[in-house]
Amino acid sequence: MKLQNIIKIIVLIIGVIAAFFFIRIMSIGDDVIEVDVAKQSIVGSFITLALITLAIAAIITLVFTLINLVTHPEKLKQALISIALFAVVVAIAYFTSSEWMPEGSEISTGGAKWIEAGLKAFYFLVIVAVGAMLWGGIKKLTSK
Repeated sequence: MKLQNIIKIIVLIIGVIAAFFFIRIMSIGDDVIEVDVAKQSIVGSFITLALITLAIAAIITLVFTLINLVTHPEKLKQALISIALFAVVVAIAYFTSSEWMPEGSEISTGGAKWIEAGLKAFYFLVIVAVGAMLWGGIKKLTSK
């Protein structure tokens, strides 16, 4: 049996179990679940299934990504360069951030600095992404 067929069967089984929990939750109703503690276990089962599915997907993604990077050294080099550039952007954003906080704030000064650094890094990366899209569009229009 091919790996693809096995994965399809596993996905079908998880989908059927999830559909069962979903139909069961919908048939019980929100009000009954909120009041009756015994009925809340069905929601917990649904959440557990979602967490297991998420963990399986994350592990499979990481494993195949690492296998792909190890088997293709040129992709590993590109990935390391990308990670290093991202780290540089975050470091610049962090060191250019201030520790200013409004009066009565419940967050630490370090936390405020990291929030500002995250926002600065996000804004910079958005500008780079929009610039790359514009550059690609302009290049495509002018090459015709």
